[in-house]
Amino acid sequence: MKFNTTTRNNQVILNHEGAKAYRMDSAMALYSAVVTWSLNDTFYEKNDERLIRIRHLIALNKPGFVAQLAIYARHEMHMRSVPLVLLTELARIHSGDNTVARATEKVITRADEITELLACYETLNKREGFKKLNRLSKQIQKGLAAAFNRFDEYQFAKYNRDTTIKLRDALFLVHPKAKNQQQQELFNKIAAHTLATPYTWETELSQLGQQKFETEKEKTIAFRQKWEELIDSNKLGYMALLRNLRNILQAGVSYAHLKKVTQTLSNGEQVARSKQFPFRFLSAYRELLNLKSSLNQNKNWMERLWNGRGYLEEVLDSLESAAQHSAKNFRGFDENTRVLLACDVSGSMQRPISPQSKILLYDIGLMLAMMLQSRCENVQVGMFGNTWKRISVPTRNILSNVQEFYKREGEVGYATNGHLVLKELLERKEKVDKIMFFTDLQLWNTGTGNEPMSRLWKQYKANVHAEARLYLFDLNGYGQVPLKMLDHEVCLIAGWSDKIFGVLAALEDYESVIETIRIYS
Repeated sequence: MKFNTTTRNNQVILNHEGAKAYRMDSAMALYSAVVTWSLNDTFYEKNDERLIRIRHLIALNKPGFVAQLAIYARHEMHMRSVPLVLLTELARIHSGDNTVARATEKVITRADEITELLACYETLNKREGFKKLNRLSKQIQKGLAAAFNRFDEYQFAKYNRDTTIKLRDALFLVHPKAKNQQQQELFNKIAAHTLATPYTWETELSQLGQQKFETEKEKTIAFRQKWEELIDSNKLGYMALLRNLRNILQAGVSYAHLKKVTQTLSNGEQVARSKQFPFRFLSAYRELLNLKSSLNQNKNWMERLWNGRGYLEEVLDSLESAAQHSAKNFRGFDENTRVLLACDVSGSMQRPISPQSKILLYDIGLMLAMMLQSRCENVQVGMFGNTWKRISVPTRNILSNVQEFYKREGEVGYATNGHLVLKELLERKEKVDKIMFFTDLQLWNTGTGNEPMSRLWKQYKANVHAEARLYLFDLNGYGQVPLKMLDHEVCLIAGWSDKIFGVLAALEDYESVIETIRIYS
């Protein structure tokens, strides 16, 4: 991910608050919009406006780069919907080679993404109804045909859902060529609706839920035994464990089984393989804090028993460990590096990252800041709104630190006076090697109306610390920055995956995310 562009494309404009900002070049603007797009209405920009802007930016970029960005977003950022939008839009405006076909084959990594891409294609091209998809892009068709050859019966059956566009519809649209007789038989099963029902932990719980029990106690015991059986069978993947912690705890599983769960959650290798976004741990952590609060008021003897033995606290500790492991992707800092982390807590940051999520953009900034703090020795952290305030928190925790910040965010108000961070550093003549802003970049000076950060930054570089670098973590991708993106001085990092930490090391070697994206083909 990145960051450094030359000044020739930094056109001066005004941001949504009326403050001076600079437009990114077309490649950086498309990258920023893509990796920060959570497919929900944002504070400053409606979803259809974001799509219109992305379509415009796709047209401004070379087709090869758009295809590479789609692959990068899927494999490095672990995004699912936005890469499909990129493929669909690219197929609409580009033809004459196999760029779209090759990118489509690489983007599709799950069987259900075949039908998801077709649904995306239908929606964005306003093709209402399955029959109108017979005018499908030939390049997308070729890419999907190649993707069909990658999945087995279990994978197809697991995602053979009753959606508008079904797997059978996709098969008839795409016409994949079977590579052998066994695969042809599999395609025949898809066509005949005879795929074997996959036996998963979801189906097991669903079957149990359909049974009738004479007493509530009998039902409770049955579900406890089923959860223990699933834990022993290792059928529950990492994400399934993370999302079902409350259910597992409320089922009253034994301490031995709960120990298996916490050992999995806190295992560094498992965390790395799971590819979970950092805020998934925060979401689970908060869910258990809510459970803890409700249990303290609950008179049920069984729940009081396991809560009193510290089961819940142990699970909370395992989530802290998981977050610590997630932060280990972060490199490039040592005990001599002086870092200042500034978190935006303005009103525009108090928005969910998606319609289904309780996690706010504000939470993402705090989460990333706490992960950085856990990896660095010489770090100070603060938050800005109407005012700027530094806050001391323990360095050993991540999730509980986020909660502490969350409780105190009203102390600084809800404006966007990010310039106060640089102003204080100037007044103190305080040397900081890396200054990091976690924000949506809609910064404004409520005092004098407009005190450009660019002027303060130049003064800081000239009068305090010439080697300092400024990192702007863009959490919402509006395509604007509050100061010029000077080579190796001001760096833009977009998105909220823990992958953003790995790119900081690349910055030290003067590498660019745009160049990194271009290796994908």
